[in-house]
Amino acid sequence: MRLLILGGTVFAGRALTDAALAAGHTVQHVNRGRSQPPDPRVQTLHADRTDEAALASALAGHRWDAVIDTSGYLPQVVERSARLLDGRVGRYCFISTVSVYASFAERGYGEDAQLAAVPEPLPEAMTPETYGPLKAGCEAVVNRIHGERALVIRPGLIVGPYDPTDRFTYWPVRFTRGGTVLAPGRPSRPVQFIDVRDLAEWTLSLIERGVGGTFNATGPATPLTMEQLLATCRVVAESDAAIEWVDEAFLAENGVAPWKEMPLWIPESDAAMGGLMATSISRALAAGLRFRPLDVTVQATLEWARSRPLDHVWKAGITVEREAELLAKWQAYAPNAR
Repeated sequence: MRLLILGGTVFAGRALTDAALAAGHTVQHVNRGRSQPPDPRVQTLHADRTDEAALASALAGHRWDAVIDTSGYLPQVVERSARLLDGRVGRYCFISTVSVYASFAERGYGEDAQLAAVPEPLPEAMTPETYGPLKAGCEAVVNRIHGERALVIRPGLIVGPYDPTDRFTYWPVRFTRGGTVLAPGRPSRPVQFIDVRDLAEWTLSLIERGVGGTFNATGPATPLTMEQLLATCRVVAESDAAIEWVDEAFLAENGVAPWKEMPLWIPESDAAMGGLMATSISRALAAGLRFRPLDVTVQATLEWARSRPLDHVWKAGITVEREAELLAKWQAYAPNAR
């Protein structure tokens, strides 16, 4: 197949490129060349997708079996690429997010759950608050223009090598430091995420099989607890670290930020977000989504993290000093909490 990837050099696009080339497909990228240097294995068509004339010029004279859009965040920008590629591609695959849903109060929500309202008028830039609603607007554009030729993938938290967010990477790296690891909430609290390589290989298989439609994409196939995740991180890191489970009331009282300061933690008391880590993936499983073992994901993430500069500035995770401070306070608080 001839594949076009909008983006292609950072995280999901990089994994999709790897999977496509390994499968023998021809790949081209469209990007500005700013986030990362061009991938020497593929041809890069340089264009800023916000510039319609430049994008049209880059796409001129080309046709592809499918396009995979990994870099669409604003509906008005996605509309330009979706419209310019209409008639040039057999399938338009849009990488969206589970954040498109209007509510996460219900556990086990599926692809037919209500979506967030798209902001009106459309903003010129995305914020964390508008990320999900704007992605919902992008989906609507792709479906309107490409119809049955559209494939929409809604990943949960994507993890693995080259993850720019650090939201999963924090945990295996934290265990390499030893000592006492502050762990948030109940040990049996469920967590969900998907290895970027599993996401890429499955997305590619859908395109190869001519599958369209909309799919939630997170994992694993069977429930995973935070305790199981951290135990795996400890084993893979060959760590003797102790784990101290700290309850949510204490964390909230001390202003610990869920998800960013404590990755993979969403307070179970948060009724509005309680179902975020309980996404139904039955449709994706029926369509062939499979997962590599957890320890393989943790090992690959840790090996990649060790290759980064020592002065890497972490985008998520609690600092050494803040963790020590909270653990000291917890020792005084804990007898009253148990």
